[in-house]
Amino acid sequence: MDLDAIDLAVVRALQEDGRLAYETLAQHVGLSRPATRARVQRLLESGAVRVVAVVHPSVRGLTASAHLSIDVDGAAEPVARAIAELPEAPFVSLTAGQRAIMAELRTEGFEALERTIERVRSVPGVAAVDPLIGTRHLKDPYLLADEPTAPAPDDTDLRILDALELDGRLPFADLAERVGLSPGATRARTLRLLDGGVVKVLALVRPEVLGMGYACGFAVRVEGAREPVARELAACGEVTFLSACLGRAELVGTVTAGSLGSVRAALDAMRALPGVRGVESWLHLELVKERYDLGTPAA
Repeated sequence: MDLDAIDLAVVRALQEDGRLAYETLAQHVGLSRPATRARVQRLLESGAVRVVAVVHPSVRGLTASAHLSIDVDGAAEPVARAIAELPEAPFVSLTAGQRAIMAELRTEGFEALERTIERVRSVPGVAAVDPLIGTRHLKDPYLLADEPTAPAPDDTDLRILDALELDGRLPFADLAERVGLSPGATRARTLRLLDGGVVKVLALVRPEVLGMGYACGFAVRVEGAREPVARELAACGEVTFLSACLGRAELVGTVTAGSLGSVRAALDAMRALPGVRGVESWLHLELVKERYDLGTPAA
């Protein structure tokens, strides 16, 4: 899908605030409200953009994570699609490199994480699984890193969160009908959840739509202290995801760029950082699954 300058402005605004009112969005991009609404609907219907609610992992009890490098016997695609069926796997990708598949898991504690890794090992066609166990997310466009400041959600709050995970732009009037409150009370609760760091609503956009069609995963081995290297990587604009981990590397992440040359330059800059002992990389060939709204049955 080709996006013009106004489409891109709409997408960028929704990436910051997926519930931005049409009136506000219209003022931001310089169109009328009906024209802006039509643009948003076209983007959503195309599948290039999805507006979703991402709930803080602690609210859903998702306290453990891992990044899996997976070897296969035979064709990789059917194996990747089988792994993507697991509700604990928000991200699955076919890759070029030493391994054929990369996957991310998020679970309710480390016992559940261990069980899920064993389920991945048992998928037909999986030859080997090499996990990196996440210890701390350092940069993540889809994750609320800071602990929520709002009180723990009650049952009504959880119904609001469930509804927003299904449709991040659901109008307050419709949301009120689903949770059994007045529109005013629903709006107040929703804003409390948003402002309190319990949930954020944002646009998920296919990278190629924004001219960032090349994604490369990396694992960094560090000599000495990890934090100085982590700070340098997190400050890099091409690094869109970064996590501290345990396993064969100390850091794992993703570079997203507009060309293979830019990917190569980012990896070279990474290797040149003081304290970096080695960099393993893999190119994402096809995104099989990317879904971080894990609290709902639809996920």
